[in-house]
Amino acid sequence: MSNNPLSELTPIFFLQTFILELMHASEQQGQKHCEQLIEHIAKTAGCFFEETYRENTHKNEQLDIESYIELILGIKNNIGGKFSLVSTNQDCITVTNSRCPFGEQVTNFPELCRMTSSVFGGVAARNFGYAKVEIKKSIARRDGRCDVCIYTTPQAAKGHAGMEYTDTTPVKEIKDIDELHCRIETSMQRLWHKQSKQISKKDQPPAIVAKSSMMQKILQSIEIVAPTLATVLIQGQTGVGKELIARAVHAMSDRSQKPFIAINCGAIPESLIESALFGHEKGAFTGAIEVHQGYFERAEGGTLFLDEIDSLSPAAQTRLLRVIQEGELERVGGRQTLTVDVRIISATNQNLEHLVKQDLFRNDLYYRINVVCLSIPSLAERAEDLPYLVQLIIQRLNKRYHKEIESVSRDVMQKIRAYHWPGNVRELENILERSILFANGKEMNELDLELPTETKSIVEWKDVKEHTLAKIEQSFLEKALKQHHGNIKKVAENMGITSRAVYAKLKKYKINLADYRRLDRES
Repeated sequence: MSNNPLSELTPIFFLQTFILELMHASEQQGQKHCEQLIEHIAKTAGCFFEETYRENTHKNEQLDIESYIELILGIKNNIGGKFSLVSTNQDCITVTNSRCPFGEQVTNFPELCRMTSSVFGGVAARNFGYAKVEIKKSIARRDGRCDVCIYTTPQAAKGHAGMEYTDTTPVKEIKDIDELHCRIETSMQRLWHKQSKQISKKDQPPAIVAKSSMMQKILQSIEIVAPTLATVLIQGQTGVGKELIARAVHAMSDRSQKPFIAINCGAIPESLIESALFGHEKGAFTGAIEVHQGYFERAEGGTLFLDEIDSLSPAAQTRLLRVIQEGELERVGGRQTLTVDVRIISATNQNLEHLVKQDLFRNDLYYRINVVCLSIPSLAERAEDLPYLVQLIIQRLNKRYHKEIESVSRDVMQKIRAYHWPGNVRELENILERSILFANGKEMNELDLELPTETKSIVEWKDVKEHTLAKIEQSFLEKALKQHHGNIKKVAENMGITSRAVYAKLKKYKINLADYRRLDRES
């Protein structure tokens, strides 16, 4: 044979395949196995690469910037990458990459980006005393290329995302997040067990999966906000777990021993919503045969979670505003003023700011409930969380249906990663529940999910991407105009574009510049 079928089976190709298979096996176990595996490989490899480089170049002293760049580019390019230097100074080194050493399969394991972070960061910290590695773009997350910044001083790294490294101690941030996650989950578990006598057996203890950076920021916000008296607005698509976050805020607050009452404002008929929230007196209306305590009275001292708050009627919005401002309410049909001490956490899947502009939601109420806003990312925005969510859901379904499924097959996991999950975590739970009913053995090999055709999904993705980017751009432009009182020159500087481009965007989004200049005169 002229063509050797094993000609491409190089040691490097074998190791890459081996690592990918280890990653697949590790992700099935959930929890911290994946991160621990990556960190262990990266720490060991980074030390080995640096030692080999020193032997070949006869350098025993600390590496300078030029030597460090030569080392990290050489590491990646010699194992199949296509890295090059973008810019460098004493405080920051920026490199870019157009080809991943792991090939296209890296899109199934975006966690592997942490391997680059750990190698680059570990070597830099050993030689410069400090490093923070920020991966701005990533082939693994389908950005088309990798852009990596290595900051070598805390001052330069300030305000930038990324993992920090000091000397040989990697990723202090991971330890801090793990400890925070443990504190929040412990608080939620404690409350759940306290209430377990009243909870159905099919219910499971609450748990938040937060391996993605976006969800980790939510955890950090929870710890900061929970002990305060601030009202909280939770925004996010249907099914992202807004109530779970509200429960976490309550569990970490000083009110944790008092009631947490969750109500869906959209599920209560408009004619009954005021009675449900504020209660009613006997004879207040036909059928009111006795005094009824509303949700506010029942949540006394604790937390009231108002989901779909955008669906409240104008009258209910007015009453709610008074309760938040004065801490007082009157039951429907009553004359006695009652004092209540309740923390309000609201949630919506709508853009309340737009509803305010359309006079569909009270402006003053919006600012009262939006003291702190937590925006929960969609499942499509937190791909790192998928394996852990799958594992957690399967464990719960095993208990419910007396199954022994330990993991999902690689094909199933790829299918899960390829889908955009418009229904978010709730849809994922539904699909897995339907699939596990028909699963046998210890591995789920089939997923009851039809993926859209490739052509259609590409078109839809382009449309969604363009629409999303336009919304973000318009929102940013409006905020910049408001901040700078309609000063086009300052808005252009803020957005990094020309004044002419700003005027073009005003025309594109039909924004009236005079409105923002009028605000300046009125203020």
